[in-house]
Amino acid sequence: MALLNSLFAGVSGLRNHQSMMDVIGNNIANVNTIGFKGSRVTFSDTFNQFIKAGTNPTDTSGGTNTYQVGLGMKVNSIDRNWSQGTFERTGITTDLALQGSGLFVLKSNGENFYSRAGGFVFDADGKLVSPQNGAIVQGKVASEDGVIPPGNNLQDIMIDTNLKLPAVATNLIKWGGNLKSSSALTRTESVVERGNINSALAGPFTNETTIYNEFGAKFTYKQTFTKTANPDEYDVSWEVFDTAVPPVSVQTGSLGTPVTFVDDGKGDFKMDAASKALFDGVNNRVQITGSNLDFNYDPTEVSQNSASATLSISADGNRIANVVSGAVSIFDSLGNSHQVTLTFTKLGNNQWSWTAGVPSTSTDDGKAVSATGTITFDADGTLDPANISPNNPQLTFNPDGKANPVVLDLNFGQAFGGVTQTSASSVVSALSQNGSASASLSNMNIDQYGNIVGIFSNGNSRTLAQVMVATFTNLNGLISKGDNLFTAYANSGTPRIGSLGEETGTTVQSGALEQSNVDLSEEFTKMIVSQRGFQANARVITTADGLLQEITNLIR
Repeated sequence: MALLNSLFAGVSGLRNHQSMMDVIGNNIANVNTIGFKGSRVTFSDTFNQFIKAGTNPTDTSGGTNTYQVGLGMKVNSIDRNWSQGTFERTGITTDLALQGSGLFVLKSNGENFYSRAGGFVFDADGKLVSPQNGAIVQGKVASEDGVIPPGNNLQDIMIDTNLKLPAVATNLIKWGGNLKSSSALTRTESVVERGNINSALAGPFTNETTIYNEFGAKFTYKQTFTKTANPDEYDVSWEVFDTAVPPVSVQTGSLGTPVTFVDDGKGDFKMDAASKALFDGVNNRVQITGSNLDFNYDPTEVSQNSASATLSISADGNRIANVVSGAVSIFDSLGNSHQVTLTFTKLGNNQWSWTAGVPSTSTDDGKAVSATGTITFDADGTLDPANISPNNPQLTFNPDGKANPVVLDLNFGQAFGGVTQTSASSVVSALSQNGSASASLSNMNIDQYGNIVGIFSNGNSRTLAQVMVATFTNLNGLISKGDNLFTAYANSGTPRIGSLGEETGTTVQSGALEQSNVDLSEEFTKMIVSQRGFQANARVITTADGLLQEITNLIR
């Protein structure tokens, strides 16, 4: 019965439109499944029955076409749509969303699987896993130095959340900054005394002022005028004290020859010419080698009369010593922190002294340790390492706490790359030091190339692992295994394992998840199309059945 062809064609339409609805239903069901890729159905016609074969044209007649009646339709393909899904921010570091065609590689029970769903967590052993099935994310684990091994051999990504970094002893400090070229010398250059000595008083007459040595250390300078048997004649002596409590006398001295005041004809007594000659810059030079003091004392403006005593003394106009300093914390082999201070003081044009030291609290014998030297700048303000004395300067001390001895290289740079001397303000600081305290893992970040970077409690960071991805020649050749997992199959091609970035054309976003790429408006439209196709094929079957009924009624 010829009408049976239309019945079977209608049945094929019903069956295959039902498959279309199954695909649409699955797409809609997974509209909120992370990393889900929607599918589509395409149809094709099936076998065709020849009614009449076509003929070739001849010299006397034209050709005729073939007559065929189709025998229904079939599913041509069910393909996944691998277009990019949108990202949803979660703020969870281990939530990863892929941008590009790559897939995460996961291993479960010795078998590799592939997925776009990046909702991962660390399990009790520190393995990065998919929480729904425990499949372990694959990648490469870094060495203890934070180096990712070359190649594409996959490993379970496993990170010890109790990871600790050992202390690293500092052995190099790099310094930078500027020393103002127009700065005054650091040491006191001149002490001047002025005012009046009351002739009616017996004395002695004393004055004190603060002075500084070439390293900027403070001292007290005490000047004394003591009357001799001659009421207009005085012995001049001096004494220098350190800043201890109580102060300790460093050195004493005197002119050795009294100074004499004579009437100047105006009611005042001034030093006579011979006395003034004693303060010519040579005889009155105060030099204390051990304390690095070197200055001139000038009291030639002092007078003597019956008026009140008004003696005053000042060192370089009471200026504060020019000391430029910087400090940095360094670490010993046990991770203990020590403060290293570097100071610069000006010795002369283009020449400065440097002193590096640690306080007494940092040393095993309770005594402060320091190292000193000089640096000389070129005329353009740059520094030539050859002009640093001593060459390759170092600071060495034995730290408290039985750690290994600390030997610090002090790098002042060269040219304009470290410490300079220009007209800019003076400032010196440590650019870097290469030590660190022991530390524990406190946080982790994952960058766009899949590098898992550990952040430690001392502020240092280290690469711990790298997530790898797989790409396929034919993604539609993959077969789904559920749980958002795929496996390679006959027509997918061999997985190509690579790192994120240029190698695979894929990057990752941490703290986000890729959402399903299902478009609801499109799916609802297809649902209408599927429904109408199903209805139309059902109508074909109903109509064919009516025709068959009419045929069977012919015998009545």
